[in-house]
Amino acid sequence: MSSAWTGERVLLRGIEPGDWQTFKEFDEHAPDMRSGDMLHPPQSDEAYRRWTADEAARRPDADSDSYRLAIVSRKDGTMVGTLNTGDADRRAGRFAYGVSIGHRYKRSGYATEAVVLMLRFMFGERRFHKCEIGVYAFNEPSIALHRKLGFVTEGRLRDHEYFGGRHHDLVLMGLTAEEFNARHAFLSVDSPVHASSAGD
Repeated sequence: MSSAWTGERVLLRGIEPGDWQTFKEFDEHAPDMRSGDMLHPPQSDEAYRRWTADEAARRPDADSDSYRLAIVSRKDGTMVGTLNTGDADRRAGRFAYGVSIGHRYKRSGYATEAVVLMLRFMFGERRFHKCEIGVYAFNEPSIALHRKLGFVTEGRLRDHEYFGGRHHDLVLMGLTAEEFNARHAFLSVDSPVHASSAGD
């Protein structure tokens, strides 16, 4: 496969208006919401339709380093999760991102491959030097995933977030372009594109 956004198991694409039902399904599962963000009050179907339509209409310009993508299974075309980048500091060369996989699709290697595709683009095409993330300490599967990808724990913010009636720590992790390249290798301009297919 020659697309930079396609791996062996997943492809990354823009948000489509019809994705609203998938976003609603993800939001109705409390652990999914807490692992990526926090619990929110219920929304109407119309609110989901409008939000998704707005996301679908948003087109990043050539210099944008903030975007949201759908993670889609190549096997059957099902949207299995989302990935977004943000907090980009081009002067310092760092950015952040978030990834979320729906509970029915976890442990299938989707997050690993999607993240590798995104990091290849941000490091190898956008010339960023470092990716920095924060993971809630109770989200042990996400911490394990990022360690497997090569992220290093750089710190811990104690009692930083409040969920389920108590405070929780936020684990800070980082990965440099050199560390990524040592594990996954950048692609030459004529190389076929395949991300790591390790499980998550």
